[in-house]
Parts: sequence; structure tokens; C-alpha cells
Amino acid sequence: MAAPAETIDQVTRYLDLAGVFACAMLGGAVSRTEKLDLFGFLVVGIVSGLGGGIIRDTLLQQGPPVALTDYAYLPTAVAGTLISFLIHLSEHAWDRLFTALDAAVIGFWAVTGAQKTLAAGLGWLPAVLLGITTAVGGGATRDVLLRRVPAVFGGNGLYATVAAVVAGTMVVCTYLGAPAIGIVAGIAFSLALRLAAVRYGWGLPNGLDWQPHTRLAAAVRGVRTTRRGRTRDTGTEDSS
Repeated sequence: MAAPAETIDQVTRYLDLAGVFACAMLGGAVSRTEKLDLFGFLVVGIVSGLGGGIIRDTLLQQGPPVALTDYAYLPTAVAGTLISFLIHLSEHAWDRLFTALDAAVIGFWAVTGAQKTLAAGLGWLPAVLLGITTAVGGGATRDVLLRRVPAVFGGNGLYATVAAVVAGTMVVCTYLGAPAIGIVAGIAFSLALRLAAVRYGWGLPNGLDWQPHTRLAAAVRGVRTTRRGRTRDTGTEDSS
């Protein structure tokens, strides 16, 4: 028997708040690494905790973002940030001690993003995309704010990939009439895949060095090499 829509909405709300709290703590840990003051902690923690959900809700255009209408969200983000401010929790310590929580948060937010998108009447592809956005948006915004390359772009194991798998699982289960199973299975997949990625160093490939070995490609490479050599000899810039 399928769970009532109201129950699913309530469960995803609690999962969303759990993600806000955990990622606000992570934002505080990053703030400590950057040696920010209390105001910096709060700004970075709140952006980290609420950023992904605000982006999701803005794209859905279903009214103001839930972070601005549900008064539990901002205090939850502030509480998570203050814990990191009061307790010495470095970014490195977070990576070692809270990897499982981080993995669970990916599941929480990917499930929530997909469920909210489907509830808004959109299809499976927007649900997967906004599930990913919810999971990674806050962290990416936080890193841009601190002038760092967002961790989701590489060097952080499987992150967005895990979110895509979780969101896809939620979409499939919802279409089959079993969203509750989608929530449980999505979080389980998140924990299993993310922890395995961290444990075994899994990640997506970087840019490859393959070059086509055809006569045309060789001729093009030869022309480019010759032109670069002429540029160095004459000391002029190649305007092409």
C-alpha cells in the first residue's frame, strides 16, 4: 500500500532539515579552515546549508523558497553553524569522522529534490537534475563564495554521480507507486556508493590525452607546431 502524499511530504521535509543541519556544520568546518570570524561562519554555514534548496525552489517557481517560508530552516542552519564555531571541527576532521553523515546528506537532498520536483508536476529528467542541484548546490555556492574550485568538480570522490543515482531511484520508485521505498533505497544507495568511493578512491576520469591518429589530424598538428615555432622565432603573437 502506497504511503499518503502528506506523509511523504513530511518525511522529505525532515530529511531536508537534516541535510541543512549537517551541511551548515560542514560550512562551519570550512570557515574554521579559512580562519573566518563569527559573521563569516554564519554566512558560509547558512549558504552551505540552504543554498541548494533555495536554488531548487527558485527553479521550480512554486512560490518563495521553503527556507524563507518555513521558520525551521534558518534556525537549523544557524544551529549547525554555531556547533562548528564552538567545537573545533576542521575540514579534515569532517572528512575522517563524518563521511557517513555526508553520504547520508547526499541521499537526503537528492531524494527531497526529486520528490519536490515530481510533486510540482514536472517529469523525470527535471526531477533528476533538481535532485542533483539540491545535493550539490549549497556546497558549490559556498566554495565559489570562498574563491575555491567547487569540490563537486573533482577530487572529492563520487558526489554528483551518487546524487544522480539516488534521484533516479526516487523517480523510478515514485512512478511505480512506491515513493517510500524510493526514499529508503535512495539513502541506502547513497551510503553504499559514497562510502565505497571514499574507501577505494573511485572517481570520474579527468581530461584524456587521446588524439586522433589520422592523416588529417597529423597535418593539423604539424601546421600548429610550425606556426608556434614561427611565433617564437619572430617574437610576435599568433592572431589566429
